Amino acid sequence: MAAWRPRPGEWPVLLGYGAVFWVLHHLAVLWGGTGYYSLWFPAAGVRLALFWRFGARLTVAAVATEILVQILGGVIVFHEPDWPSAMARVASPVLAYGIAVALVRALTRRSTGSLATAPMPLGLASVAAPLSAVLFALPWSILRPEVTNVTSVREIIASLTAFGVGDLLGVLLVAPPLLYAADLLKGRASLPPHRPNLAAVAEAVCVLAASLVLVATLATIGLGLPATPVLLAIAWIGLRFGRAAAWTSIVVTAVFVLPETAGAMALDARLALHMSLAAVAVVGYLAGSFADAEAKAVAAVARRDRMLFQAERLKTLRAMSVVVIHEISQPLSTLSIEARHLADISRDADPDIRDTAALIERKADTLATLVRRLRRFGGRAVDEPSVLPVAVLLDSVVALARPEAAIAGVTIDVGPVGPDLAVMAQEVELAQALVNLVRNAVQACDDNRVEITVTCQDDLVAITVANHCVDHPLVHDGMGVGSLIARTIVGAHGGQLSRVRTGPANIAHIVTLPRAEEPA
Repeated sequence: MAAWRPRPGEWPVLLGYGAVFWVLHHLAVLWGGTGYYSLWFPAAGVRLALFWRFGARLTVAAVATEILVQILGGVIVFHEPDWPSAMARVASPVLAYGIAVALVRALTRRSTGSLATAPMPLGLASVAAPLSAVLFALPWSILRPEVTNVTSVREIIASLTAFGVGDLLGVLLVAPPLLYAADLLKGRASLPPHRPNLAAVAEAVCVLAASLVLVATLATIGLGLPATPVLLAIAWIGLRFGRAAAWTSIVVTAVFVLPETAGAMALDARLALHMSLAAVAVVGYLAGSFADAEAKAVAAVARRDRMLFQAERLKTLRAMSVVVIHEISQPLSTLSIEARHLADISRDADPDIRDTAALIERKADTLATLVRRLRRFGGRAVDEPSVLPVAVLLDSVVALARPEAAIAGVTIDVGPVGPDLAVMAQEVELAQALVNLVRNAVQACDDNRVEITVTCQDDLVAITVANHCVDHPLVHDGMGVGSLIARTIVGAHGGQLSRVRTGPANIAHIVTLPRAEEPA
């Protein structure tokens, strides 16, 4: 399948995109004028949300969708001689948005710091995409000015400025709530708390209200409508309380501005108001995105600090366990040998004596196996990577995780594993990664059952740890250290750890590893 071709489940999304685009495209006419289509183009926000959610690979499909919408709307008419250029003009901004999103994604993947931390990349794309569309429209404005009824340099600049401002406002006002709703439906976001911080809300409301009152006062005494007070207020709100508060303040400001500019109005006055609103929206949204990114970075540093504290505790625990294991291994070995001897000489004895001797032998053997396993996990030597049968790996994982699961009343079910399935791995490290995932599943499940299944496709082995969790299935209250360690270990083995929802409340962690040939 070609990379740009929509997947089966994305066709309904494209159909809905076309319908919503048609509605919002007609709504934007209220803010239209000579030389430009609209000073508020909400359809651009839907376009950016589509690309950001599903990737720039849908660019070609989005181009086809918008061309079809314009054909049905009568904008592109095939019996007119300039229909090819009309199709090109429709495709131009869509291509610009796709390229801008792809570039922002690529740049943020290669960089570190706040600019690469979510939601800062979305804020950058929200500004870069409309500006890219303006650059793509520049040749049309110069080579075909009659298309937009502009002739002079002043009118061309005004037309391009109006185009960029309309797209900026459309993106910043429409894309964030659409993406939040999509994440909410997919379980990647949670609803805001029922009891917001009243002090924070009061501060934001007072700051925004004071700025709006100041602007209204300046307008009343004939000093115009300066955007600086509102811009500073929303930038403050964004830096203090994050992206959601900044976006809400932007919407409140837009509610005052957009109804005033809908309909007949002088171009210079309307453009000045919308440019001011666009500046407020850009600065406020980027400030809020930066604040959220910084908060995530601080949380990540705090989590790493907790991991370091935990590592120090584990080092101490390991040292204590090595001493204990050393002290009990010798007498336990002797006890195991004597228990086996006692079972052998009691085979012809009284049934009670024979059964008791067999029970002692089994318990001693179990303790000896446990001590050997602890010695392997607590020793300093790190095993070299070797071909490890998956069945053997899962036996160790279940043996380590089952006691804790039993205390929690959870059953660990392991599906059939092919005897020829093997991976190249360091057994202790990979077992630790899987134990962490199983422990997380045990703590989060609500039906007292965790399932481990193994599948193989081509040269990959997939180990799935699944559980059922109704209450916030993708949100955990822990530090996330276990999952982070597991992801690091799996990545070091050339594999990948992914988390997916397989049902309304079914969560699966899938460890995908390269398959290795088991030696004869």
